[in-house]
Amino acid sequence: MTVPFYTSIREYEARKGEFDAAVQGVMGRGDFILGGEVAEFERECADYLGSKYAVGVASGSDALILGADVLGYKDGAEVLTPTFTFFASTSCVARLGGKPVLVDMDEETLNMCLEDAGKKITKKTKGIIPVHLFLQPTPMQGVMDMAKANSLSVLEDAAEGWGMESLVDGTWRKAGTIGAMGIYSFFPTKTLGAYGDAGLMATDDEGLYAKLKSYRVHGSSIKYQHDYIGYNSRLDTMQAAILRVKLKTTKEAIAARAAHAAHYTQRLAGIPGLRIPGVRQDAKPVYYVYNILVPNRDGLAERFKDKGIGYSIYYPKPLHLQKCFAYLGHKEGDFPVAEKVSKEIIALPMYPELKADEVEYICDTIKAFY
Repeated sequence: MTVPFYTSIREYEARKGEFDAAVQGVMGRGDFILGGEVAEFERECADYLGSKYAVGVASGSDALILGADVLGYKDGAEVLTPTFTFFASTSCVARLGGKPVLVDMDEETLNMCLEDAGKKITKKTKGIIPVHLFLQPTPMQGVMDMAKANSLSVLEDAAEGWGMESLVDGTWRKAGTIGAMGIYSFFPTKTLGAYGDAGLMATDDEGLYAKLKSYRVHGSSIKYQHDYIGYNSRLDTMQAAILRVKLKTTKEAIAARAAHAAHYTQRLAGIPGLRIPGVRQDAKPVYYVYNILVPNRDGLAERFKDKGIGYSIYYPKPLHLQKCFAYLGHKEGDFPVAEKVSKEIIALPMYPELKADEVEYICDTIKAFY
């Protein structure tokens, strides 16, 4: 048996008529740049998220850059961000001349460690970028309390967080809608994935909303008149049309992922040395990724290759050990939890169209290996 880590083909084949009609509709209208589908998708996303405003942009990485710029994470400003995350969560600050202040992780949940974050706040700290990683959001009650106590803004990196929820001040809120603004990635593998690059930003602040809309078109609100040095980062109309098709069934897709996760968890119970990240009581998870932490991770990866099983390692090297961030002055041993996890973590196939017998095959392979 061959089990891909991810495939879009099964979903496309099952809903070919809907996707083809969406794409052909855009081609027939010819409104390729910020066309009608973009505005409709933004409205539908805002409704799903419970946010006042949503702005479509070209990618999740672009969304982080726009958000960091608008919130002033530049020119020497210090911003707290995890060392165990995707590159863009930190590069958005570095490329603007801000200083990323890296934070270790919680080994149980794989989120940013708020205790470590609190120790690194200085007079120069301007903001926090909590990353909602893999299956659950960072503890947002703690993040918001810390931000309020220190007059910091919060840019939520919900690139992986579509549909996740946090309990904040007694209310369940969608990841990405709690801080000053939140960002989402619709990279094809994501819980809500496009057929190319695409991203979104959400906020309840009317002023930030107006600024983000301007920033995505070269800082212009009136054509050829520029209020800011903005960017060229527009959500492609074709991708918006495809995402609107997928958004209709996003709840069902999340439920399918949860079912696969429960299957994995049940079958993998009791394997010596294997650990599954825990889910906090103040979080409603969405299994964008199903990770396990294991001894001899690289040996298991080789076994997966032999058995035709796809996998991924998020992340093999924390950001403080990346060459491009050497100027921050960190060394091996500075973030012990992240370094330990990076040697143990491996992601198993996870998408709605995954089949039960494929999950069985993967789990049998793991059990046989250990």
